[in-house]
Formats: sequence, structure tokens, C-alpha cells
Amino acid sequence: MTHWFHRNPLKATAPVSFNYYGVVTGPAASKICSDLRSSRARLLELFTDVSCNPEMMKTAADSYFSLLQGFINSLDESSQESKLRYIQNFKWTDTLQGQVPSAQQDAVFELISMGFNVALWYTKYASRLAGKENVTEDEAKEVHRSLKTAAGIFKHLKEAHIPKLITPAEKGRDLEARLIEAYIIQCQAEAQEVTIARAIELKHAPGLIAALAFETANFYQKADHTLSSLEPAYSAKWRKYLLLKMCFYTAYAYCYHGQTLLASDKCGEAIRSLQEAEKLYAKAEALCKEYGETKGPGPTVRPSGHLFFRKLGSLVKNTLEKCQRENGFMPNPSQKRR
Repeated sequence: MTHWFHRNPLKATAPVSFNYYGVVTGPAASKICSDLRSSRARLLELFTDVSCNPEMMKTAADSYFSLLQGFINSLDESSQESKLRYIQNFKWTDTLQGQVPSAQQDAVFELISMGFNVALWYTKYASRLAGKENVTEDEAKEVHRSLKTAAGIFKHLKEAHIPKLITPAEKGRDLEARLIEAYIIQCQAEAQEVTIARAIELKHAPGLIAALAFETANFYQKADHTLSSLEPAYSAKWRKYLLLKMCFYTAYAYCYHGQTLLASDKCGEAIRSLQEAEKLYAKAEALCKEYGETKGPGPTVRPSGHLFFRKLGSLVKNTLEKCQRENGFMPNPSQKRR
């Protein structure tokens, strides 16, 4: 089953030379600085390399972060921080606030910002793979794994590294708690979308699919609520995506709940459930249009034309018609249901 996911742009950064004349002396230290420079450049290149895969990304990220640790932690393995932590100024842009950079003279800020981009790369890789017309079982597992990896990185940054910043994260910026939490929840929701698609393909019980869809809708609602206090100029497009996915998966839940009711010969209740699904699908369709018209970070697309969206519309329509037939209800409005 093909998917469509909203993606905010990657963070951009200023070049860093890691040249510390008069501070770093000796060939070994110079070699470390040279390796830092080249490993950082390599990692930044991979972010936009469409041939990059998770194994390549992990190798490059591990290489850079292992070297950067020397600027964060003391080499004598004590709990003290490195004397080099504040030697270099790092600049990074924001995923929502465009090309206005934040700067901190702190290696921890660099670790968090680069780690944030690594997590974003995993979400973009998952999106690219999931957007194919015929996603194989192995590819679906890779999508799910990549989204879980991204969520884990965001969570680790939030809990282990962001609290160590000397200068607190600016409000509305990537490293602020609300944004990090929204990214985490979105990854969890999208990973569950893959689980739902797999459950549908394996023809699992409609009741199970309905429960998963309802839980996924709740994830999207929670992510939207997390962003509700942000400046609309930056968050409006992202929030449209979260709301349309909430409506979409609530419609899914009502659709499959209706199938469960129909199997129990509760035709009247099944019809009401499918009618609710129909309303929610129409609401999601309207939000798709609004999403396409809303300015802000993210792709300019019309999700209502995407296969994943059209398939649900057909499913709701066909299931409702089946319920009406089994209830002895005909299209003629003058006729009454039993």
C-alpha cells in the first residue's frame, strides 16, 4: 500500500573549518580536526544524496559524532566536559522558520542540530520509499524501521542532550520541546500507518484495523495539539497535514467498525458508522485542498489525488452501499429502512 507523508525541509548549516591555530598543536590533534572537517562534510552531502541508504547514513553519522564527542566530553573519562566545548561557533537554520539561523558557541548545539537532521533524513527516506506505487513487504518493514529510528533519535535528543544546552532553545525553534514532541508523535503515527496497511493486506479482523486506525487518528490529534500554540505563519501547513490525517484515519476507523457491525447483522448501526466515515472523509478532502493552498514549509502537492486517499473513498462508498443493500435499503429516497 502506498503512503503520503508531509515533510518539513532539512536544516542548513554554515561551513566549519575546525582550524584552531595556536590552540590545537601536534600532528595527532591536527589529524582529528581534519577528520572532523571531512566527516562533517560527508554527512552533510549524504542528506541530499538520493542513493544514500540507512547503512550509509549510520556509518557517516557514527563517524562524525564519535569525533565530536572529543569536543563535548573530557578525554580522561571523568564527568567533566571537554575544554574544547565552547571553542567553535555553529550556525543552523530552522525547519519551520526558513533561512534565519540560530547560532551557539557550543559543541552540544552542533551535536543536537546535526542529530536532528539525521532524524529528519530517516523520515524523508521512509517517505520516499513509502510513496512508491507497489511497496513490497520488505520495503514496508524498512519504512517502519526508519520511522521508529527517527522517533528514537528525536526522543534521545530531547531527553539526553537538549537539557545540557547553556543557552535554552528559542521558542518556536526546532529544539524547543513542543516541536521535538510533534516530530516524535508524527513518526509514531506514520509508523502505525504502515502497520494498518499491513493488517489490511493480511485481511486481519476489521475490529483490529478499526482500533489501530482510531489510535493513529489520536496520535495525529495529539501532534496537532502540541503545535497549537505556535505562530500560525510557520506551523499552519504542518497542522493542516496533521488534521487531515486525523480525519482520514477516524474515517478509516468508522469504516472498519461498520464492517464489524455488519458482520454481526447490525445493519442500521453499520450504516450510521459508514455515514460518519463518509462525513469525515469529506472533511479530510476539504483539508487536503486547504493543505495545498496553505503557504509554509513542506511540499506543494494535492494529497486528495494520491492513491492512498482515493482508495479510502472507494472503500467507504462500497461498504456503505453493501450495508444499505443488506438492510434492504434502496437508493430511492421515498423508501424507508427496515
